[in-house]
Amino acid sequence: MRDVKVLGPGCKRCDTAVDMVREEAARLGVDVQVEKVTDYAQIASYGVASTPGIVIDGKLVHAGGLPKAQDLASWLQS
Repeated sequence: MRDVKVLGPGCKRCDTAVDMVREEAARLGVDVQVEKVTDYAQIASYGVASTPGIVIDGKLVHAGGLPKAQDLASWLQS
């Protein structure tokens, strides 16, 4: 199971990022646990200045804006 954290204050883009992760994981058949992180101190601990940020298995893979579906697929499969 992949541990995915979506970092952000709870804005619409952050909610969309959560949906994108879930949809892409379902399409790929990858089991994920998605957690929304809204605590600013925790977000900052990953070095994210622009949200949404995406952390997969403890590694920051994206920050700022919405990711592309093909990038999500690559990150979830690696």
